[in-house]
Amino acid sequence: MQIGCIYPQTEVESDPGAVKAFAQAAEGMGFAFIESYDHVVGANRPSPSGTQRPYNLDSPFHEPFVLLSYMAAITERIGFATGILILPQRQAALVAKQAACLDVLSNGRFRMGIGTGWNEVEYEALGSDFATRGARMGEQVEFMRALWTQREVTFHGEYNHIEEAGLWPLPVQRPIPVWFGGASDRPYFGEKAKMGVLRRIARLGDGWIQQTMPRDRTIELIGQFHEFAREYGRDPAKLGVETRLETGSTPEDDWAATTAGWEGTGITHIAVNTMLGGLKGMDAHIKRLEAFRRVVPAT
Repeated sequence: MQIGCIYPQTEVESDPGAVKAFAQAAEGMGFAFIESYDHVVGANRPSPSGTQRPYNLDSPFHEPFVLLSYMAAITERIGFATGILILPQRQAALVAKQAACLDVLSNGRFRMGIGTGWNEVEYEALGSDFATRGARMGEQVEFMRALWTQREVTFHGEYNHIEEAGLWPLPVQRPIPVWFGGASDRPYFGEKAKMGVLRRIARLGDGWIQQTMPRDRTIELIGQFHEFAREYGRDPAKLGVETRLETGSTPEDDWAATTAGWEGTGITHIAVNTMLGGLKGMDAHIKRLEAFRRVVPAT
């Protein structure tokens, strides 16, 4: 399993010194990757569904491609991931170009996690249709993969069109790995919708990022995910699954056992999250990662 860490950007300083300190500390501690969240704008009004928004106008977010490109320039080995990039609110060709550039400048250290998001205010601000986000995302992935692997592309989909054009330079990884977030067990996310999301990931994704479910439920859905993959003629062994270890809600005495407990379950990546644990400032988050490494050493 690869063990990485979440960039704790809503609980730390936003200056370049803080970013540099985290990136170089994470690499020095032997973490396999740094994962960043994504929000372009914060919302200062209630959601239409009445659900509580996890972020607001005062939640700081760096733009992921800019953030990870900066980190790539000041590190040598550690990988980078988005977890997740809200793809349907963006132009697919532009995302393909940004991802290819990051992959080239990091020498192939980028993995792109994508999802549909929940913030309709962002879609409105970026001039994108919130209602069709799921349908558009699948086509966007096919479109981007063509741009990442072909020197000249002609593509005519329902939402994306290009005629005899392409990216240059192409990325180091051809194509860049695309992982999907989704299949939540939140009360409003029904079983039929969950299976539909898992099917989409099994058909199109290189991996699945899951972050909200208990261990037994995760293992159950990994089995279903692998079954769907086989239905589409894909080898489940070639598909990744990422889960999250929340250091704020998991006692420190349980970190090692929790990590070891994922061995052999189909989990390939673990993202250590130091947020939501009452920490404040970059130094505190780096110290939490150091504490994790004392009980779960790098291998």
